[in-house]
Amino acid sequence: MSDDPHDDHSTFIKTPKQLIAAVVAFFAVVILLPVMFSQLVTAGRRAAPDEEMTAKLIQPVARVEMAAGGGAVTAKGAKTGEQVVAAVCGACHNAGVAGAPKVGDNAGWAPRLALGLNGLTKSAIAGKNAMPPRGGGADLTDDEIARAVAFMANKSGASFKEPPVAAK
Repeated sequence: MSDDPHDDHSTFIKTPKQLIAAVVAFFAVVILLPVMFSQLVTAGRRAAPDEEMTAKLIQPVARVEMAAGGGAVTAKGAKTGEQVVAAVCGACHNAGVAGAPKVGDNAGWAPRLALGLNGLTKSAIAGKNAMPPRGGGADLTDDEIARAVAFMANKSGASFKEPPVAAK
C-alpha cells in the first residue's frame, strides 16, 4: 500500500473502531434524525380525546332489533288471515316448499278445498305431512289459523267466510 495521501484507493475508515463509528452515525442520520424531527414538529399539538367522536368511530356496523309481528303488536287472537299468512304460512305456501300448495294455485288447492274450511283448519291445527302443527306458529289461536286458511283458500279459488276478529 502506498503512503501517498492523495491515493484514490484509500478511504477515511482506517480501523475497526472507525467502521463502528461510521455505522452508528449512518443509523443516527437515517433513523433517529427523522424521528426526532417529527417529535419536534408535533410537540404540543395533542388534542384532547373527543369522546363523542370516539364513540361514533367504534360503533358496530349493524344492529339487530327484535320486534313482534313486523313491529306492530297485535292482541292475542286478533290477527287477520293476511297477517298470519305474511308472518307464518307464507314462508312455505308462497314458494310451494315441501309440497305445500302455493297461494293462488287453484289446481293445487282444489282437492284440499273439498274438505271445507273446518276440515282444512283441523289439518292446519294438527299439522299435515311436512307442515308442523299450527304451521309452526305455536302462539296462534284456532280462529287465527282459520282466518289464515280462509285467506289462502280464497286466493286459490274458494269462497270461504273468514271468521271475524273478536272486538276487545
